[in-house]
Amino acid sequence: MAPLAPFFIDFICSVYVIYINHIIKQCVAMGIVKISDQLHDEIRHASTVMVRSINSQAEFWIKVGRLAERNPNLTFAEIMEQELLRQCDQQG
Repeated sequence: MAPLAPFFIDFICSVYVIYINHIIKQCVAMGIVKISDQLHDEIRHASTVMVRSINSQAEFWIKVGRLAERNPNLTFAEIMEQELLRQCDQQG
């Protein structure tokens, strides 16, 4: 399988930083996660294409980024396959 494109890896890293900042802020108090306008526009565009809310799209990218960071040897397709199998195991 082909490795993740450099742009996608950079994007995942950016989203992961947002995720970490969000977790830190949650420990103190709930708040708004500040992201760049460009990143917000990219999330909005992707959420439209994927028929998700903006928050759901950002959460998806955060989760994928976290999984990619924890499993650097896996491709995006392999990560998605593992998550689908994990969900099937939890439901059945």
